[in-house]
Amino acid sequence: MARTASNGKKIGTPGQRQLRVGELVRHALSEILARGELREPALESVIVTVPEVRLSPDLKIATAYVMPLGGKNAEGVVAALDQHRKYLRGEVAHRINMKFAPDLRFRVDTSFEEGARIDALLRSDPIVRQDVETPPVADEPDED
Repeated sequence: MARTASNGKKIGTPGQRQLRVGELVRHALSEILARGELREPALESVIVTVPEVRLSPDLKIATAYVMPLGGKNAEGVVAALDQHRKYLRGEVAHRINMKFAPDLRFRVDTSFEEGARIDALLRSDPIVRQDVETPPVADEPDED
């Protein structure tokens, strides 16, 4: 059974405001990285994607999940972003309208790897694989 807080909300479930602010921070970070505003050798020849940003319930900490295109040197990219997180926080603060800008944390996004692992598990069982790979039933042809 899911635990609930005193306000009736499920604990661990992000609220609407957390999701909205997370999306604003994600867009701001994506824009900064896409424009190459950050002068860092580890990031110059790399396209970095920001698939998700999760905020703490008090909106003070934003954890950005990042992945370089191709997945190479992900730890180096995270380390480079961590070095410049004060600058990035200031730039995010200019782009979003909040009283306080959240402190930024960077993590490697593993959702693609997790999806591939689940896909491999589904395809490893012959019965499940049959259900996954069965082509959809075609509509009956129209009669003239």
